[in-house]
Amino acid sequence: MQQVELFPVPNPCVGVCQSNAKGYCMGCLRSRVERQKWNDLMPAEKMRVLDLCALRKKKIAAIMQAQKDKQGTNT
Repeated sequence: MQQVELFPVPNPCVGVCQSNAKGYCMGCLRSRVERQKWNDLMPAEKMRVLDLCALRKKKIAAIMQAQKDKQGTNT
């Protein structure tokens, strides 16, 4: 049996609706399918999407830090 959520899961959209090279929104980091299906998802599915977005954000931050570190060693 599915647990009933007491509070709705907020939409992570920040109004920056452009896709990056991998097809993820540059604002919220959801995939196109995740954005299109958001309103049809159950709360647990929405939470999973938010978890995936957080992982994507960490990955992007790590890549950017590695690039920054590499530029620092080339100077």
